[in-house]
Amino acid sequence: MKQLPFALAILVSAQLVFAADAVTNAPTTNTNRRVAVRFPRTEVKYQHGPDSQRKDGVPRGKITDFDWKESKVFPNTIRHWSTYVPAQYDGTKPAALMVFQDGHTYLKEDGDFRVPVVFDNLIATKEMPVTIAVFIDPGFTQKEFPTAPRGWQPEPRNRSFEYDSLSTNYSEFLIAEILPEIRKQYKITQDPEGRAICGISSGGICAWTVAWSRPDQFRKVVSHVGSFTNIRGGNKYPEIIRTNDWKPIRIFVQDGANDLRASAGNRRPGWNWVIGNLNLVAALEEKDCDYKYVFGEGGHNGNHGGTIFPDTMRWLWRDYPK
Repeated sequence: MKQLPFALAILVSAQLVFAADAVTNAPTTNTNRRVAVRFPRTEVKYQHGPDSQRKDGVPRGKITDFDWKESKVFPNTIRHWSTYVPAQYDGTKPAALMVFQDGHTYLKEDGDFRVPVVFDNLIATKEMPVTIAVFIDPGFTQKEFPTAPRGWQPEPRNRSFEYDSLSTNYSEFLIAEILPEIRKQYKITQDPEGRAICGISSGGICAWTVAWSRPDQFRKVVSHVGSFTNIRGGNKYPEIIRTNDWKPIRIFVQDGANDLRASAGNRRPGWNWVIGNLNLVAALEEKDCDYKYVFGEGGHNGNHGGTIFPDTMRWLWRDYPK
């Protein structure tokens, strides 16, 4: 199931290129001087639906907060992380697993994504499996945590290195350090079809990198306004996907017309988030991958992805045993 047909995606891409290359106030000569003219964009504020709101009588899962200070994969870093365990988990059989990068933004019940609320509602109606969630923040490169509340500021300095690098370091960190810690307390499935990973911006490309490098561990991905750009070579993924064997990964890709672009006077190749996501989707289509692409009118934030998050989970877990 694909929200936007490939041909239409190419049309959208072509429109963006046309807008970027339009010429104004220039004579029809051989001049190469061009100025960007972009069609006016009014960013839409999407509204949350009932599945992102608390409902009477729905059992609530339990949130537990932790600190991680002993990483061997990312030495000299410290980070916050949390777990969500649904009320329906009783330990008699393994639960599905979903990992969230920049965990603080997915954890907040009054934020964009409201994962605990959505999980409580969809697990109660058996529209997704009993799922333990892990919310992990990037690493601070200091000995003590900031006094500020858990959030975007101050941003952990190790974030780009962990998330944007096209290496196996982050998947190793999850598999060798975090998952064994979870298994000390809970039964989680060993089936990679029952393991999902999600992130926003650099966390989105990080989620894809984990599944791409370790599909034996994770086969479901959600990317919100993913940074498939040349921060650390992420714009290479379309060609990497095309030139490698098909992998059994299911991915939900969300982006918006107001996502990030290089400034009009500084056209840096590989630094357009809209094109980066379109190019990713084109490669997924060419490889006949299991993907869904939702393109809205939002910017580089979690508003659009958050409001459609319940339907994202329905699509992602559609055929997994409930």
